[in-house]
Amino acid sequence: MVPSTLEAPRTRTGSARSLRTHRWRRTAGRAATGWAFAGPGTLLVVGLSIFPAVWAFLISRTRWNGIAPARDLGWGNYQRMVEDPELWESVRHTLLLTALFVPSSIAFGLVVAIALSQPIRLIRFYRTCIFVPFVASAAATGILAGYVFNPQFGSANELLRRLGLPAQQFLEDPRQVLVVICLIALWGQVGFVAVIYLAALQDIPKDLVEAATVDGASRWQVFWHVTVPALRPVTVFTGVWQTITVLQLFDLVFTTTRGGPLNASQTVVYYVYELAFQTQRYGYGSAVAYGLFAFTMLLTVAMILYSRRAKVEAF
Repeated sequence: MVPSTLEAPRTRTGSARSLRTHRWRRTAGRAATGWAFAGPGTLLVVGLSIFPAVWAFLISRTRWNGIAPARDLGWGNYQRMVEDPELWESVRHTLLLTALFVPSSIAFGLVVAIALSQPIRLIRFYRTCIFVPFVASAAATGILAGYVFNPQFGSANELLRRLGLPAQQFLEDPRQVLVVICLIALWGQVGFVAVIYLAALQDIPKDLVEAATVDGASRWQVFWHVTVPALRPVTVFTGVWQTITVLQLFDLVFTTTRGGPLNASQTVVYYVYELAFQTQRYGYGSAVAYGLFAFTMLLTVAMILYSRRAKVEAF
């Protein structure tokens, strides 16, 4: 009887150890399976996003032309940004383009979405036509727009002549170039905004619209007092998205004007391109790029906080 009483605890201890080992192997197997799927994507994110960002920050604190050894400047490049008139001129162009583009894209996108929500024939064909420019490459859009707005043989001036209006210089006029770039950007981005608004319009409860109509509200009153408040989260989201888009606008400027004429369309991103890849001032170019990143981040956070304080559930 004594040996049997001594063997019982050993058996329970061995079973518990075996159970822990089985659980550990099962957990390790699940983790290995998860990393097998997430590992390649994680390596891409680290390799193509995080590592270049960290490296660019290190470069931004140096003077480096890509060939000679880098010289440490500390925060000198960031202090130099304050006294750079060409940078502030680029900032002014970028902010003016943002003020033109963001409200226009939201307004046109909402109008197009309302039009596409009507029960008309070939509605799917029209929706596809509106969305196609957003899918097209911005570089291709810029090249095509360069021909359309060419002052000598462009179709835009041909249309003005047929209407009896004087021809314009468009992309070659410093006073018109930002407006024309805004129009080109709208052609490519309105489809994206319209699709988002179109989905949001279909989520508005029909009971609210019917109740307002029964109470005697006109179509404009229903739109202003029912539709617009219901679309506030989408409006905040598209506002943030389009602001980030236009602050990073580069391809349209590069393919249409390359910052001209007389630097009238030089945005901050194009200025960074000139600093880094045309004058080989990689350190100062990286500092300007980080300045733009900080401004974009602060603006985005401010808009998100405002939307949450206003109880607009956009994020």
